[in-house]
Amino acid sequence: MILKILWLSGFSLSVLFFIAKLMGNKQISQLSVFDYIIGITIGNIAAEMATSITDSWIEPLTAMLVYGFAGFFISLITIKSPKARKFILGKPLVIYKSGKLYEKNLLKAKLDITEFQMLCRNSGYFNLADVGTAVLEHNGQLSFIPAAARRPATPEDLSLFPKQEEITVNVVLDGRILETNLKQLGKNKIWLTDKLNAQGFSGAENISLATCDSAGDVSVYVKIPKSETKDLFE
Repeated sequence: MILKILWLSGFSLSVLFFIAKLMGNKQISQLSVFDYIIGITIGNIAAEMATSITDSWIEPLTAMLVYGFAGFFISLITIKSPKARKFILGKPLVIYKSGKLYEKNLLKAKLDITEFQMLCRNSGYFNLADVGTAVLEHNGQLSFIPAAARRPATPEDLSLFPKQEEITVNVVLDGRILETNLKQLGKNKIWLTDKLNAQGFSGAENISLATCDSAGDVSVYVKIPKSETKDLFE
């Protein structure tokens, strides 16, 4: 009995992994209502299959695959068809614009004014005067356009033209030099050793992480064997 539960648990996890990869990589906040419902349903079926001692596991497996492929095909349909996307996922709603709250859209979104203010505060807007436009996306998140007079200045506003930053690459991880990443940067182990020596490190053994940016600057983060005993957040 125990062996059967262990086998079914492992098998259901494998099926869940396959279905998750099939449906794509989305964060919880990015899931549509349909994706969320399918995810919960598949999880419940998987749990029942794992603990099914006397019943057959073929039926729940079939149901999991049906729900998984349904989610996959719905995703394809919403990508290909704008009309289907609006029908299945819904469309964005303008909640606030230029000092005006749109009451009908608040009702459609099932939001009251205090909840709207809370969502604004969660995004860093404690004063509605700082908001130019607020749009409720189909996944329930609010998107904002700051008021023009209160938005932060950009380099373009100041007639500055900084260089485009590139991805920072790991070159040392857990005391091990990542030579493949160095090759992608056009660097080698000797170059990295010189950079580490210049910062007082004879090798990579005591380095937890070292990164290299597009300018060739190496940032080093060392390993500390002892734990921090003082509570910094009390």
